[in-house]
Parts: sequence; structure tokens; C-alpha cells
Amino acid sequence: MPRKYQSPERFLKPDPKYGNRTASKFINCLMLKGKKTVAQNIFYDACEMLEKRVKDRPGIEVFQTALENVKPMIEVRSKRVGGATYQVPMEVKKNRQQALAFRWILEAARKKRGRPMARRLADELYAAYNKEGDAMNKREVAHKMAEANKAFAHFAW
Repeated sequence: MPRKYQSPERFLKPDPKYGNRTASKFINCLMLKGKKTVAQNIFYDACEMLEKRVKDRPGIEVFQTALENVKPMIEVRSKRVGGATYQVPMEVKKNRQQALAFRWILEAARKKRGRPMARRLADELYAAYNKEGDAMNKREVAHKMAEANKAFAHFAW
């Protein structure tokens, strides 16, 4: 890596409304075709809807709790040993946990057609906050796969 390389993570500015870097990163993942203001409006509308549903907590806190619920702790990775490929359970690094949680929530929200994106996103975040929904199912499947392949854990070197 060149000496002058600086990670783009350091230049990520917090979002204008909440001052939260995680929200800013989520907005960037939500954005399509470079339309950041549209993505921001969708996210902020979803947070307002979450505030109405969960009376005692602000929308950004519900968002962060939903993210924490969806983040996977362990996943399986393919490892080739002696001509055979094994699914080896491994811990997930922090930045990958966040990326997978973002991806699963957005995928689940985009899959449900027929309503505005802000509403679909709010529904999925609320479901994740209550530990249910498609994104949580994806996490459970990843954890079950890791549990089923625990016998191959000794290949994780």
C-alpha cells in the first residue's frame, strides 16, 4: 500500500441531521445513481416513522439497535484442504459485520414492492428492532450454518 494512502473511512462526514457516522454510511449504501439527497430524505422519513412507532426512543436509536440485532457474530467461509472444500465457521470482523447488516436490511427493504421506500425501510428496521423480519432471518441462517459446521472449526487457521 502506498505511503500516502489514507482510508476513505477517515473522510466520512457525519450526517447533517443526527451527526452520526453510521447513519451517513448507511445513507451512502442506500443511495442509488449518486442521488444522495433522495437517499437522505428516505432515511430521515424512515427515522420519523420509527419515532412514531417506538414512542419512548428517538428514530436514530431504534436504527442503531436494529443494526446491532442484525450484525452476525460468526459466518462460514470456504476453505480448501487436501482437495476437499470445507465450510469453516469464523468470527466476523467489525467492519464486515456492519457491511453485512446494511446489505441485509437494504436487500430486505428493496425486495418488498408496492410501497414507498421510506415506509419499507422503516418496516424492516422496526422488524429488526424487534428481532424479526427478513434481515434477522438471514442472520439466523448464517449462525445456523456456522453451528452445523462446527466440526470443521479446527481448519480455521
